[in-house]
Amino acid sequence: MIQYSTLDAAILNALAEDKPTLDVTSDSLFGDDHHSRAKLIAKAPSVLSGLEVFRRVFELISDQVDVEASKSDGEEVALGEIIAVLTGPTKALLFGERTALNFLQRMSGIATETHRYVEAVKDLPAKIVDTRKTAPGLRLFDKMAVRHGGAFNHRFNLSDGVLIKDNHIAAAGGISAAIRKVKQEIPHTIRIEVEVESLDGLLEAIAAGADIVMLDNMSLAQMKEAVQVNCGRVLLEASGNMNLETVRLVAETGVDLISVGKLTHSVTAMDISLRFE
Repeated sequence: MIQYSTLDAAILNALAEDKPTLDVTSDSLFGDDHHSRAKLIAKAPSVLSGLEVFRRVFELISDQVDVEASKSDGEEVALGEIIAVLTGPTKALLFGERTALNFLQRMSGIATETHRYVEAVKDLPAKIVDTRKTAPGLRLFDKMAVRHGGAFNHRFNLSDGVLIKDNHIAAAGGISAAIRKVKQEIPHTIRIEVEVESLDGLLEAIAAGADIVMLDNMSLAQMKEAVQVNCGRVLLEASGNMNLETVRLVAETGVDLISVGKLTHSVTAMDISLRFE
């Protein structure tokens, strides 16, 4: 269920950006009593995400717009498939069209790409997770789309958990020093993740009490050795320049998690159109 109170501000901001005062084209052509019907059509095979956001855009514009969907978020759609039928005041439909499609196309692009990664490793234990490399102001939408694509969310924000990265380590004086300091400050219920670049770093992180270790930009051979050295003591997350050509090989090393920045930082929007009848 979408938490509308959390997402509405971003939607309203997008609507205000698109129509700061009036729609000079539509307001000149149509009266308030003019109504239309339109079809939402998939122009490419995709995994849907953002359909409920799409609907919410029109709910915030007018209570007279009806969006009758034949598909749901997380479902696959084929080329040419009708996703939904919209009816309502013409000016309301035209006002919301671009904003609603922008959300739907971006989110469906993320979900579709995520689904490809999930499918590539579906018979292996490793989980695909996202990162914080999201569009500013759109993180909730981006991460929602990742879930619709079948993967899992990493931290939503800096308040969600401890992740000691290379710059933290450099500034704190080393892996052990950073973990020791963090342990003195946080509740016992919060897990500690540490980014390392070598097997020595992995061993130091384990000895210092890390719960999760991120293997940053390691080779396949290094990751395999890290899994053997770890012996299941902590969760291992592979990270760094993951792509569809390598993700299965990474999963086969035995790591527990694979974080993929490309899910959200290099989005190709899906081709979806709204056609008036």
